[in-house]
Parts: sequence; structure tokens; C-alpha cells
Amino acid sequence: MIRRVSQPVLSLDLPFAKRLGRGKVREIFELNGDLLLVASDRISAFDVVMHEGIPGKGRVLTETSKFWLDKLAAVVPNHLLSTDVDSWADVPAQYKAQLRGRTMRCMKCQPLPVEWVVRGYLTGSGWKDYQKDGAVSGVVLPKGLLHASELTPPILTPSTKAETGHDEPIPFSRVVELVGEKVAVQARDAALKLYTTAREFAKTRGIVIADTKFEFGLRNGKLLLIDECLTPDSSRFWPANEVVPGGSPTSYDKQYLRDWLTSTGWNKTPPPPALPAEVVAKTAATYADIQRRLTT
Repeated sequence: MIRRVSQPVLSLDLPFAKRLGRGKVREIFELNGDLLLVASDRISAFDVVMHEGIPGKGRVLTETSKFWLDKLAAVVPNHLLSTDVDSWADVPAQYKAQLRGRTMRCMKCQPLPVEWVVRGYLTGSGWKDYQKDGAVSGVVLPKGLLHASELTPPILTPSTKAETGHDEPIPFSRVVELVGEKVAVQARDAALKLYTTAREFAKTRGIVIADTKFEFGLRNGKLLLIDECLTPDSSRFWPANEVVPGGSPTSYDKQYLRDWLTSTGWNKTPPPPALPAEVVAKTAATYADIQRRLTT
């Protein structure tokens, strides 16, 4: 169920836990040896965090991630322990309301320094690359493909994990250098299997997963799926009935916000323009809609 909130949560502090980091969206804490991944309502576009938050977004991300992590656990194990904040005795009662619905308690892992991007359809930066040289991140594709053409089989286009700025595409050979051949092959196969499994389920809900990214970590030498999973922040979702080669399907993700920002003439560097109330509301509605379509 989507919970409505009146004001977006842009930041929070947990004095009873150790802060490990602050990403574009998530606050990361350590509590009694576990990770607390708390999804704020911040939103970024073109690697710039907007001043305004999107009400309810953090809960959509957390609840959607939990849905997929539970559903895909038989495909690849993951780091999720619980999202039931009320059962955590080591969280003081006065903090549970702000954490409820937006917090994943997870096992600590050693993250791999790679984002595992899987593309099942030609769009976004992949479409731009293909138009230039017929390849996406070095993966040569057949000639004559159009925007929104399905890629059969899906392709892996890994990238770096940049702390700030843009992630950069890297060839698989570089992935092998970074994490070793055994882990690279295991994670590549896992990412492709996760995508194809999720794609088939999403189709039953009338949704196409055009592309997505996964992250993996190692715990005691075992590969685990970590971080968020198949959310509107990490994936591109389309209504299945709009997907045809050459088409421009509606995106259930940040594309509406990106398009509005582009229309303003903003140069995509800080500071970002102020978001009108209607843009905030439309973005919030888009996030809530894809959660409802996929998980209920």
C-alpha cells in the first residue's frame, strides 16, 4: 500500500547508529554490525540532486526493492535481513516513525566496484551510442535497429561506480581486472539471469523493463545482490502496449523530470532549477503508479 506523506524527507540523523555515508538518495548507517539503508525522498537527475524532494519516494524505493529482493532470492541470494523497523529492539522508539517503510536492514558486504547494467531494449544512452557507431559500450549490435527495439539476448554494459559525477562505461575485460575473472563471470551471469527473470514477471503486469542496473557484494566469498533492486531510480519501465520499434513509450521513472529539466535550458550543472509543484506531484504519482502496477 502506498503511504501518503505531506512533506518529503530530505535528510535525517540517527545518533544511536554510526553514519557510514550519504548518497544521492540514501543515508547509510551501521547498527550492531548490520547496515541500515534509509531511502530519503531526495531525487537526482543528470547526477545533480534537486533542492526539492518527492513525497513518498523513499518508501516506494524501499518497498519496491523488498518486493523484488524477496521474489528473486531463489535466483541470486541478497543482503536483505528485514524491513520491519518495529521489530528492531536496538532502534529507539522515537525514531521508528521516520524510519518505517523507508529502511532496509542488511548484511554488511564488500561491494564490487562495478555497476552491472543490463539492457533488454535500445534506449537512453545506449540508443545514442548505437546511432553513432552501431555498438553500445563496445557491444556491436545488428544494423537497422530502431529506438525501443528489443535486444535478443539482453546485453551487459557494465560501468564504474562513481562517488561523484558520471559513471563511465567499461568493457568486460576491465571488469575482470577489477574483480577477477571468477567473480566477474559469476556476477555477469547473475545480472543477466536476474533481469530475464524479472522481465518475464513484469510482462505479466503489463510492464516492460527496458534496462536496469544491479549491484553485487561479497560476504565470506559468496556473491550477494545488494543495494536497491529494480526500482524507478535504477530501471526504465515502459507500458508493454506502447513498446514498438521506433516508438517512444511512456517512462515510469525519472524521465518526466529529465524532460522537464531539459526543456528549461538548464546546463545540467549545480545549482538545479527550482521544481514547480506540478512537476513534483507528477513525479511522485509516476513512482507510486509503477509500484502499484508491479507489486499489487
